[in-house]
Amino acid sequence: MFLPAGSQDETGIQISNRLRASEIFRRVTQKRDFQQISTPVVEYAHTFTNEVAGMDLHSMLKWFNGEGEIEVLRPDWTAAIARAIAGQHPSKQKWSYQGSVFRFDKEDTENRQAGIEIVHADRFFGEAESLLTAVTYLNNINIHSYVIELGHTGIFDALIAPFTFNKDDEEELLKAMHDKRSDLVEEIVGKSGNSELVKPLLALIDAYGSRDIIDQYRKRWADREDLTEILTHIEKLIDLLEASGVTEVIVDLGRVKNLPYYDGIMFRGFLTNDGSTCFSGGRYDRLYQQFEQTTSAVGLAFDVDELAKHMEPEQEPEKICIIASPETHAIAEKFRMEMEEQVVDIQYELKNQTTYHQIFQVVEENSQYKVVEK
Repeated sequence: MFLPAGSQDETGIQISNRLRASEIFRRVTQKRDFQQISTPVVEYAHTFTNEVAGMDLHSMLKWFNGEGEIEVLRPDWTAAIARAIAGQHPSKQKWSYQGSVFRFDKEDTENRQAGIEIVHADRFFGEAESLLTAVTYLNNINIHSYVIELGHTGIFDALIAPFTFNKDDEEELLKAMHDKRSDLVEEIVGKSGNSELVKPLLALIDAYGSRDIIDQYRKRWADREDLTEILTHIEKLIDLLEASGVTEVIVDLGRVKNLPYYDGIMFRGFLTNDGSTCFSGGRYDRLYQQFEQTTSAVGLAFDVDELAKHMEPEQEPEKICIIASPETHAIAEKFRMEMEEQVVDIQYELKNQTTYHQIFQVVEENSQYKVVEK
């Protein structure tokens, strides 16, 4: 039968790599003292669509339950974890998770993620620990060709703050900036009567590249303490990454939030061989306002499916076959248990001997069974 759009079957190396990526993530985060957490795959839609979280219901897989309330398959880990840990003691700061999210607006409806959330911690510590955990994890799965991008929601917010936009225009402007559509930015800003904002926003779209961009904009924004503080903050994170051995760091001063709850530093990781995004995240302090908490919160999520595509296959162990029969299967099984390092297959009839490094068979000799090489 055919599958729905966005669904796919998987076999072989992709599954093996993904399981290995998940196990390595568990070990890396355990060693860095993250506590594991899991949330239900089915949640109330309000967890994600409330005024603070602000996610779009149309992109979610949803239905009405027996009480007439809308339930969804989990579309986002961060909002779900915020709900789950809002009542936890603030001494519990570092959390890790693994599992799927489900969205209609992605190429694949199901996307497998592994991620971290750091809550109630020093702001710079949380950002530093998030980025360095990402570096450690990528190194541990032998992915070394990647670029880390840093941006900040505060730059766009500060530039448009003196101007008036209705809600629809502001959302359109955010999308146009996100897509780096200069033509749309100019059209939206002009239509709203804020033409003097056009030039700064168009310049911001091109404010992308090495850390030299920071020096350029520090001069341009010399009279804007709020913006130069953001530049200094980004530069401190670049210094941290470079001191930790990361050589490919880029800055996107024109990046805007792609989820409503982001409110500060944002980061992404790109694989250099094809430009695919392997992780993304950022600061989302405001997400906890719905729980009447003023706190620090930051995190990131890895696209495990994408990472699995780029991981080198694990070296296959020696593969052995034992030819047995219903009467000798138990003898073959005992022999299999003694071979801890090899992959051992038991067959009653050998159909393709080229797939095995060695072939054994159970034979009867002097009224006793034994396993011999064929």
